[in-house]
Amino acid sequence: MNDEALNMSVRKFLKTVGVNSQLAIEKAVRKAIAEGKLKGSETFPATMTLSIGKLALEVKFDGEIKLQ
Repeated sequence: MNDEALNMSVRKFLKTVGVNSQLAIEKAVRKAIAEGKLKGSETFPATMTLSIGKLALEVKFDGEIKLQ
C-alpha cells in the first residue's frame, strides 16, 4: 500500500462529499423556505453516515444546521 496515494485519494473523496453535500443541503433549505416549511431561523439536527462495504465500515456523524 502507498500511504501517500491512500491519503490523497481519501482527501479527494472527502472534498467531493463535502462540496456536494453542502450544495444539496443549501438547495433543500432554500426549497423548504420557499415552500413555507421553514421560516429561515431554525436550527435542526443532521446526520451523515459514511459506509464502505468492502471494509465493513459504517460511521455515523451527528451535528446541527443553524439557519441564523
